Amino acid sequence: MGYKICIIGSGYVGLTMAACFASRGIKVTCVDIDKERIEKIKKGEPPIHEPGLKEILAKVTSDGRLKVTEDYAEGMKDTEFSFICVGTPSKPDGSIDLSYVTSAAEAVGKNLHLASKNHLVVVKSTVVPGTTSRIVAPILESSSGMKIGRDFGLVFNPEFLREGSAVEDTFNPDRIIIGEHDEGSGKKLLALYKEFYNNLLPPYIITNTVNAELIKYANNAFLATKISFINEIANICQRIPGADVETIAKGIGLDKRIGPLFLKAGLGYAGPCLPKDLSALISHAQSLGYDPLLLRAVQHTNENQPYQAVLIAKNLLSTLKGKRVALLGLAFKPNTDDVRCAISLKLIDRLLKEGAQVVVFDPKGLENAKKLLGDTVLYADSAIECIKDADCCIIVTEWDEFKKLRPEDFVKFMRSPIVIDGRRVYDPKEFGNKLTYAAIGYCPS
Repeated sequence: MGYKICIIGSGYVGLTMAACFASRGIKVTCVDIDKERIEKIKKGEPPIHEPGLKEILAKVTSDGRLKVTEDYAEGMKDTEFSFICVGTPSKPDGSIDLSYVTSAAEAVGKNLHLASKNHLVVVKSTVVPGTTSRIVAPILESSSGMKIGRDFGLVFNPEFLREGSAVEDTFNPDRIIIGEHDEGSGKKLLALYKEFYNNLLPPYIITNTVNAELIKYANNAFLATKISFINEIANICQRIPGADVETIAKGIGLDKRIGPLFLKAGLGYAGPCLPKDLSALISHAQSLGYDPLLLRAVQHTNENQPYQAVLIAKNLLSTLKGKRVALLGLAFKPNTDDVRCAISLKLIDRLLKEGAQVVVFDPKGLENAKKLLGDTVLYADSAIECIKDADCCIIVTEWDEFKKLRPEDFVKFMRSPIVIDGRRVYDPKEFGNKLTYAAIGYCPS
Protein backbone atom coordinates (compact mmCIF):
# COMPACT_ATOMS: atom_id res chain seq x y z
CA MET A 1 0.00 0.00 0.00
CA GLY A 2 1.37 3.43 -0.93
CA TYR A 3 0.75 5.78 1.97
CA LYS A 4 0.47 9.53 1.62
CA ILE A 5 1.38 11.68 4.62
CA CYS A 6 1.62 15.33 5.61
CA ILE A 7 4.31 16.63 7.96
CA ILE A 8 3.75 19.96 9.70
CA GLY A 9 7.09 21.67 10.34
CA SER A 10 10.36 21.12 8.50
CA GLY A 11 12.95 21.52 11.25
CA TYR A 12 15.38 18.84 12.40
CA VAL A 13 12.60 16.40 13.25
CA GLY A 14 10.09 17.14 10.50
CA LEU A 15 12.48 17.43 7.57
CA THR A 16 14.55 14.40 8.54
CA MET A 17 11.43 12.31 8.94
CA ALA A 18 9.98 13.61 5.67
CA ALA A 19 13.11 12.85 3.65
CA CYS A 20 13.61 9.40 5.17
CA PHE A 21 9.96 8.36 4.70
CA ALA A 22 9.96 9.63 1.11
CA SER A 23 13.14 7.67 0.41
CA ARG A 24 11.20 4.47 1.09
CA GLY A 25 8.38 5.18 -1.32
CA ILE A 26 5.92 7.01 0.95
CA LYS A 27 4.51 10.19 -0.60
CA VAL A 28 5.23 13.13 1.68
CA THR A 29 4.20 16.78 1.71
CA CYS A 30 5.80 19.15 4.21
CA VAL A 31 3.90 22.21 5.39
CA ASP A 32 5.91 25.14 6.73
CA ILE A 33 5.30 28.87 7.21
CA ASP A 34 8.91 29.85 6.48
CA LYS A 35 9.06 30.80 2.78
CA GLU A 36 12.85 30.92 2.65
CA ARG A 37 13.03 27.42 4.13
CA ILE A 38 10.43 26.19 1.64
CA GLU A 39 12.41 27.47 -1.35
CA LYS A 40 15.59 25.79 -0.14
CA ILE A 41 13.85 22.46 0.35
CA LYS A 42 12.24 22.65 -3.10
CA LYS A 43 15.76 22.90 -4.54
CA GLY A 44 16.82 19.87 -2.54
CA GLU A 45 18.93 21.97 -0.20
CA PRO A 46 18.43 21.26 3.52
CA PRO A 47 18.31 24.47 5.62
CA ILE A 48 20.04 22.53 8.41
CA HIS A 49 23.25 20.51 8.59
CA GLU A 50 22.57 16.86 9.29
CA PRO A 51 24.86 14.08 8.01
CA GLY A 52 23.26 12.14 5.15
CA LEU A 53 20.23 14.42 4.83
CA LYS A 54 21.41 16.45 1.84
CA GLU A 55 21.83 13.40 -0.39
CA ILE A 56 18.45 11.93 0.53
CA LEU A 57 16.64 15.26 0.19
CA ALA A 58 18.10 15.96 -3.25
CA LYS A 59 16.87 12.59 -4.51
CA VAL A 60 13.34 12.63 -3.07
CA THR A 61 12.63 16.22 -4.15
CA SER A 62 13.92 15.66 -7.69
CA ASP A 63 11.76 12.57 -8.22
CA GLY A 64 8.68 14.23 -6.69
CA ARG A 65 8.26 11.97 -3.66
CA LEU A 66 8.72 14.91 -1.28
CA LYS A 67 6.91 18.19 -1.81
CA VAL A 68 6.78 21.27 0.37
CA THR A 69 4.18 24.03 0.68
CA GLU A 70 2.88 26.69 3.04
CA ASP A 71 -0.71 25.71 2.22
CA TYR A 72 -2.30 23.28 4.69
CA ALA A 73 -5.06 22.42 2.21
CA GLU A 74 -2.53 21.36 -0.40
CA GLY A 75 -0.48 19.51 2.16
CA MET A 76 -3.32 17.51 3.69
CA LYS A 77 -5.37 16.66 0.61
CA ASP A 78 -5.99 12.90 0.37
CA THR A 79 -3.49 12.06 3.13
CA GLU A 80 -3.89 9.20 5.60
CA PHE A 81 -1.63 10.74 8.25
CA SER A 82 -0.56 14.18 9.42
CA PHE A 83 2.41 14.60 11.77
CA ILE A 84 2.70 17.72 13.93
CA CYS A 85 6.45 18.37 14.26
CA VAL A 86 6.59 22.00 15.37
CA GLY A 87 8.70 23.52 18.13
CA THR A 88 7.77 23.87 21.79
CA PRO A 89 10.24 26.51 23.01
CA SER A 90 10.80 27.33 26.66
CA LYS A 91 9.17 30.27 28.40
CA PRO A 92 11.19 32.30 30.94
CA ASP A 93 9.73 30.22 33.81
CA GLY A 94 10.83 26.94 32.20
CA SER A 95 7.38 25.87 31.02
CA ILE A 96 6.83 25.23 27.32
CA ASP A 97 5.18 27.51 24.79
CA LEU A 98 2.42 25.52 23.08
CA SER A 99 1.40 28.24 20.64
CA TYR A 100 2.98 26.52 17.62
CA VAL A 101 1.32 23.23 18.53
CA THR A 102 -2.14 24.74 19.07
CA SER A 103 -1.84 26.78 15.86
CA ALA A 104 -0.86 23.68 13.89
CA ALA A 105 -3.67 21.64 15.48
CA GLU A 106 -6.25 24.26 14.52
CA ALA A 107 -4.99 24.40 10.94
CA VAL A 108 -4.98 20.61 10.68
CA GLY A 109 -8.52 20.48 12.04
CA LYS A 110 -9.79 23.05 9.54
CA ASN A 111 -8.43 20.97 6.67
CA LEU A 112 -9.33 17.50 7.91
CA HIS A 113 -12.28 17.36 5.52
CA LEU A 114 -9.77 17.30 2.65
CA ALA A 115 -7.88 14.31 4.04
CA SER A 116 -8.70 10.65 3.55
CA LYS A 117 -11.42 9.03 5.62
CA ASN A 118 -10.29 7.91 9.10
CA HIS A 119 -7.25 10.17 8.90
CA LEU A 120 -4.79 9.88 11.80
CA VAL A 121 -3.29 12.97 13.45
CA VAL A 122 0.10 12.26 15.05
CA VAL A 123 1.64 14.67 17.56
CA LYS A 124 5.44 14.36 17.56
CA SER A 125 6.22 17.71 19.20
CA THR A 126 7.47 17.26 22.77
CA VAL A 127 4.61 18.25 25.09
CA VAL A 128 3.97 17.83 28.82
CA PRO A 129 1.68 15.02 30.02
CA GLY A 130 -1.98 15.69 29.27
CA THR A 131 -1.40 18.06 26.35
CA THR A 132 -2.48 15.72 23.55
CA SER A 133 -5.76 14.67 25.15
CA ARG A 134 -6.70 17.85 27.03
CA ILE A 135 -5.50 20.56 24.63
CA VAL A 136 -4.83 19.18 21.14
CA ALA A 137 -7.88 16.89 20.99
CA PRO A 138 -10.50 19.60 21.75
CA ILE A 139 -8.88 21.98 19.24
CA LEU A 140 -8.96 19.33 16.50
CA GLU A 141 -12.61 18.50 17.17
CA SER A 142 -13.81 22.11 17.42
CA SER A 143 -11.94 23.30 14.31
CA SER A 144 -12.95 20.29 12.21
CA GLY A 145 -16.50 19.70 13.43
CA MET A 146 -15.57 16.02 13.57
CA LYS A 147 -15.27 13.46 16.36
CA ILE A 148 -12.11 11.64 17.39
CA GLY A 149 -12.64 7.88 17.32
CA ARG A 150 -15.47 8.18 14.83
CA ASP A 151 -14.18 10.42 12.03
CA PHE A 152 -10.44 10.49 12.67
CA GLY A 153 -7.82 9.30 15.14
CA LEU A 154 -5.23 10.93 17.37
CA VAL A 155 -1.96 9.65 18.84
CA PHE A 156 1.16 11.01 20.49
CA ASN A 157 4.35 9.52 19.05
CA PRO A 158 7.52 11.02 20.56
CA GLU A 159 10.74 11.32 18.59
CA PHE A 160 14.09 10.27 20.01
CA LEU A 161 16.35 11.67 17.31
CA ARG A 162 19.83 12.92 18.14
CA GLU A 163 21.02 15.89 16.12
CA GLY A 164 24.10 14.83 14.22
CA SER A 165 22.76 11.30 13.75
CA ALA A 166 19.07 11.97 13.07
CA VAL A 167 19.01 10.12 9.74
CA GLU A 168 20.59 7.03 11.29
CA ASP A 169 18.18 7.25 14.24
CA THR A 170 15.18 7.45 11.89
CA PHE A 171 16.19 4.34 9.99
CA ASN A 172 17.36 2.41 13.07
CA PRO A 173 15.46 3.51 16.20
CA ASP A 174 15.82 1.80 19.58
CA ARG A 175 12.04 1.67 19.95
CA ILE A 176 8.72 3.15 18.91
CA ILE A 177 6.43 4.66 21.54
CA ILE A 178 2.80 5.29 20.63
CA GLY A 179 0.26 6.89 22.95
CA GLU A 180 -3.24 6.49 21.56
CA HIS A 181 -6.07 8.84 22.44
CA ASP A 182 -8.65 6.54 20.89
CA GLU A 183 -8.63 2.76 20.62
CA GLY A 184 -7.20 1.38 17.39
CA SER A 185 -5.24 4.47 16.40
CA GLY A 186 -1.99 3.00 17.71
CA LYS A 187 -2.29 0.00 15.40
CA LYS A 188 -3.03 2.28 12.47
CA LEU A 189 0.23 4.17 13.02
CA LEU A 190 2.05 0.88 13.53
CA ALA A 191 0.89 -0.21 10.06
CA LEU A 192 2.64 2.82 8.56
CA TYR A 193 5.82 2.00 10.46
CA LYS A 194 5.61 -1.63 9.30
CA GLU A 195 5.73 -0.44 5.71
CA PHE A 196 8.56 2.00 6.43
CA TYR A 197 10.64 -0.67 8.19
CA ASN A 198 9.70 -3.40 5.70
CA ASN A 199 7.94 -5.40 8.44
CA LEU A 200 11.10 -5.41 10.60
CA LEU A 201 9.70 -3.33 13.43
CA PRO A 202 11.90 -2.26 16.33
CA PRO A 203 10.54 -2.91 19.86
CA TYR A 204 7.37 -0.89 20.41
CA ILE A 205 4.94 0.09 23.15
CA ILE A 206 1.35 1.17 22.62
CA THR A 207 0.00 2.97 25.68
CA ASN A 208 -2.10 6.03 26.51
CA THR A 209 -1.06 9.56 25.55
CA VAL A 210 -0.04 10.60 29.07
CA ASN A 211 2.40 7.71 29.46
CA ALA A 212 3.89 8.33 26.02
CA GLU A 213 4.33 12.04 26.75
CA LEU A 214 5.99 11.29 30.08
CA ILE A 215 8.26 8.62 28.57
CA LYS A 216 9.84 11.30 26.39
CA TYR A 217 10.50 13.62 29.34
CA ALA A 218 11.67 10.83 31.65
CA ASN A 219 14.03 9.60 28.95
CA ASN A 220 15.74 12.96 28.52
CA ALA A 221 15.74 13.69 32.25
CA PHE A 222 17.56 10.42 32.89
CA LEU A 223 20.18 11.16 30.23
CA ALA A 224 20.70 14.62 31.73
CA THR A 225 21.06 13.02 35.16
CA LYS A 226 23.81 10.66 33.96
CA ILE A 227 25.73 13.58 32.45
CA SER A 228 25.44 15.77 35.54
CA PHE A 229 26.40 12.83 37.73
CA ILE A 230 29.64 12.13 35.88
CA ASN A 231 30.42 15.85 35.83
CA GLU A 232 30.06 15.97 39.61
CA ILE A 233 32.51 13.07 39.83
CA ALA A 234 34.80 14.92 37.39
CA ASN A 235 34.79 18.02 39.57
CA ILE A 236 35.78 15.88 42.54
CA CYS A 237 38.54 14.19 40.50
CA GLN A 238 39.89 17.62 39.60
CA ARG A 239 40.81 18.11 43.24
CA ILE A 240 42.45 14.71 43.85
CA PRO A 241 46.02 14.30 42.52
CA GLY A 242 46.25 11.27 40.24
CA ALA A 243 42.49 11.05 39.62
CA ASP A 244 41.09 10.85 36.09
CA VAL A 245 37.34 10.76 35.50
CA GLU A 246 37.84 8.93 32.18
CA THR A 247 39.10 5.90 34.08
CA ILE A 248 36.34 6.23 36.68
CA ALA A 249 33.68 6.38 33.96
CA LYS A 250 35.11 3.33 32.21
CA GLY A 251 35.15 1.40 35.46
CA ILE A 252 31.56 2.12 36.45
CA GLY A 253 30.36 1.84 32.85
CA LEU A 254 31.36 -1.83 32.81
CA ASP A 255 28.64 -2.44 35.39
CA LYS A 256 25.71 -3.69 33.29
CA ARG A 257 23.30 -1.89 35.59
CA ILE A 258 24.91 1.44 34.65
CA GLY A 259 26.33 1.06 31.13
CA PRO A 260 28.95 3.23 29.40
CA LEU A 261 26.76 5.68 27.48
CA PHE A 262 26.36 9.30 28.62
CA LEU A 263 29.25 9.02 31.07
CA LYS A 264 31.47 11.44 29.18
CA ALA A 265 32.53 14.23 31.52
CA GLY A 266 32.96 17.71 30.14
CA LEU A 267 31.32 21.10 30.01
CA GLY A 268 27.77 19.82 30.40
CA TYR A 269 24.84 18.95 28.17
CA ALA A 270 23.39 21.56 25.84
CA GLY A 271 21.26 22.07 22.75
CA PRO A 272 17.54 22.45 22.09
CA CYS A 273 16.37 19.26 23.84
CA LEU A 274 17.85 18.19 27.18
CA PRO A 275 17.94 21.63 28.87
CA LYS A 276 14.47 22.55 27.61
CA ASP A 277 12.88 19.22 28.43
CA LEU A 278 14.34 19.08 31.93
CA SER A 279 13.13 22.63 32.63
CA ALA A 280 9.67 21.75 31.35
CA LEU A 281 9.46 18.61 33.49
CA ILE A 282 10.57 20.52 36.59
CA SER A 283 8.07 23.30 35.88
CA HIS A 284 5.27 20.81 35.26
CA ALA A 285 6.03 18.88 38.45
CA GLN A 286 6.00 22.11 40.47
CA SER A 287 2.66 23.08 38.92
CA LEU A 288 1.33 19.79 40.31
CA GLY A 289 2.57 20.68 43.79
CA TYR A 290 5.69 18.50 43.75
CA ASP A 291 9.25 19.82 44.05
CA PRO A 292 11.60 17.50 42.07
CA LEU A 293 14.77 18.01 44.11
CA LEU A 294 16.93 15.57 42.15
CA LEU A 295 16.01 17.09 38.80
CA ARG A 296 16.68 20.60 40.10
CA ALA A 297 20.10 19.44 41.31
CA VAL A 298 20.84 17.97 37.87
CA GLN A 299 19.91 21.29 36.30
CA HIS A 300 21.96 23.29 38.81
CA THR A 301 25.07 21.18 38.21
CA ASN A 302 24.74 21.56 34.46
CA GLU A 303 24.22 25.31 34.57
CA ASN A 304 27.47 25.74 36.47
CA GLN A 305 29.57 23.13 34.68
CA PRO A 306 30.75 25.32 31.74
CA TYR A 307 32.30 27.77 34.16
CA GLN A 308 34.75 25.11 35.34
CA ALA A 309 36.72 25.91 32.18
CA VAL A 310 36.68 29.64 32.96
CA LEU A 311 37.87 28.90 36.50
CA ILE A 312 40.76 26.83 35.19
CA ALA A 313 41.70 29.57 32.71
CA LYS A 314 41.71 32.22 35.44
CA ASN A 315 43.89 30.07 37.67
CA LEU A 316 46.41 29.47 34.89
CA LEU A 317 46.50 33.05 33.58
CA SER A 318 45.94 34.89 36.89
CA THR A 319 43.51 37.17 35.06
CA LEU A 320 41.46 37.01 31.87
CA LYS A 321 41.35 40.76 31.38
CA GLY A 322 42.97 41.63 28.07
CA LYS A 323 43.76 37.97 27.31
CA ARG A 324 43.01 36.43 23.93
CA VAL A 325 40.99 33.25 24.45
CA ALA A 326 40.35 30.86 21.56
CA LEU A 327 37.23 28.70 21.57
CA LEU A 328 37.29 25.67 19.27
CA GLY A 329 33.66 24.74 18.75
CA LEU A 330 30.38 26.66 18.76
CA ALA A 331 27.74 24.04 17.88
CA PHE A 332 26.23 22.30 20.90
CA LYS A 333 27.59 18.98 19.63
CA PRO A 334 29.61 17.75 16.63
CA ASN A 335 28.03 17.02 13.23
CA THR A 336 25.44 19.78 13.52
CA ASP A 337 25.30 23.50 12.84
CA ASP A 338 22.87 24.07 15.72
CA VAL A 339 24.10 26.57 18.31
CA ARG A 340 20.82 26.87 20.24
CA CYS A 341 21.50 26.71 24.00
CA ALA A 342 25.12 25.80 23.22
CA ILE A 343 27.80 25.72 25.92
CA SER A 344 29.88 28.08 23.78
CA LEU A 345 27.36 30.89 24.29
CA LYS A 346 27.62 30.63 28.09
CA LEU A 347 31.41 30.56 27.93
CA ILE A 348 31.58 33.56 25.62
CA ASP A 349 29.27 35.58 27.86
CA ARG A 350 31.36 34.83 30.96
CA LEU A 351 34.71 35.39 29.20
CA LEU A 352 33.59 38.76 27.85
CA LYS A 353 32.44 39.79 31.32
CA GLU A 354 35.92 38.86 32.58
CA GLY A 355 37.41 41.26 30.01
CA ALA A 356 38.82 38.65 27.63
CA GLN A 357 39.04 39.00 23.87
CA VAL A 358 37.34 35.94 22.39
CA VAL A 359 38.07 34.38 18.99
CA VAL A 360 35.96 31.45 17.79
CA PHE A 361 35.85 28.77 15.11
CA ASP A 362 33.42 25.98 14.25
CA PRO A 363 33.36 23.85 11.06
CA LYS A 364 29.58 24.18 10.60
CA GLY A 365 28.13 26.52 13.21
CA LEU A 366 29.78 29.85 12.37
CA GLU A 367 26.92 31.36 10.37
CA ASN A 368 24.29 30.52 12.98
CA ALA A 369 26.57 31.81 15.72
CA LYS A 370 27.10 35.12 13.93
CA LYS A 371 23.34 35.73 14.04
CA LEU A 372 23.45 35.49 17.84
CA LEU A 373 26.86 36.93 18.68
CA GLY A 374 27.23 39.72 16.12
CA ASP A 375 30.52 41.57 16.52
CA THR A 376 31.07 40.71 20.19
CA VAL A 377 33.70 38.10 19.23
CA LEU A 378 36.28 37.56 16.50
CA TYR A 379 35.62 34.85 13.91
CA ALA A 380 38.33 32.61 12.49
CA ASP A 381 38.18 30.60 9.26
CA SER A 382 40.12 27.63 10.61
CA ALA A 383 41.25 26.04 13.85
CA ILE A 384 44.83 27.19 13.29
CA GLU A 385 43.73 30.77 12.64
CA CYS A 386 41.63 30.62 15.81
CA ILE A 387 44.49 29.60 18.10
CA LYS A 388 47.03 31.94 16.52
CA ASP A 389 48.48 34.35 19.15
CA ALA A 390 45.97 33.11 21.75
CA ASP A 391 46.85 33.09 25.44
CA CYS A 392 44.55 30.17 26.09
CA CYS A 393 42.46 27.70 24.07
CA ILE A 394 39.31 25.94 25.26
CA ILE A 395 38.02 22.87 23.39
CA VAL A 396 34.25 23.31 23.47
CA THR A 397 32.92 20.91 20.79
CA GLU A 398 34.54 17.57 19.98
CA TRP A 399 34.72 17.90 16.19
CA ASP A 400 36.96 15.31 14.51
CA GLU A 401 39.17 17.98 12.96
CA PHE A 402 40.01 19.34 16.41
CA LYS A 403 41.05 15.86 17.54
CA LYS A 404 43.68 15.84 14.79
CA LEU A 405 45.52 18.86 16.22
CA ARG A 406 48.82 17.95 17.83
CA PRO A 407 50.65 19.61 20.76
CA GLU A 408 53.13 21.07 18.28
CA ASP A 409 50.32 23.02 16.57
CA PHE A 410 49.40 24.78 19.80
CA VAL A 411 53.03 25.42 20.73
CA LYS A 412 53.80 26.85 17.30
CA PHE A 413 50.83 29.20 16.90
CA MET A 414 49.71 30.24 20.39
CA ARG A 415 51.22 33.11 22.34
CA SER A 416 51.18 30.94 25.44
CA PRO A 417 50.34 27.27 24.77
CA ILE A 418 47.62 26.64 27.35
CA VAL A 419 44.95 24.12 26.34
CA ILE A 420 41.83 23.48 28.41
CA ASP A 421 40.26 20.30 27.12
CA GLY A 422 36.56 20.73 27.84
CA ARG A 423 35.61 17.59 25.94
CA ARG A 424 38.51 15.25 26.76
CA VAL A 425 39.62 14.81 23.14
CA TYR A 426 43.37 14.71 23.84
CA ASP A 427 45.70 12.36 25.69
CA PRO A 428 46.70 14.16 28.92
CA LYS A 429 50.14 12.53 28.98
CA GLU A 430 50.98 13.42 25.37
CA PHE A 431 49.81 17.01 25.71
CA GLY A 432 50.91 17.52 29.29
CA ASN A 433 54.53 16.80 28.40
CA LYS A 434 54.67 19.49 25.72
CA LEU A 435 52.44 22.34 26.88
CA THR A 436 50.24 23.52 29.74
CA TYR A 437 47.31 21.12 29.58
CA ALA A 438 44.22 21.03 31.78
CA ALA A 439 41.10 18.94 31.40
CA ILE A 440 37.75 18.52 33.08
CA GLY A 441 38.07 15.72 35.62
CA TYR A 442 41.84 15.28 35.38
CA CYS A 443 44.37 16.06 38.08
CA PRO A 444 48.04 15.19 37.45
CA SER A 445 49.86 13.28 40.18
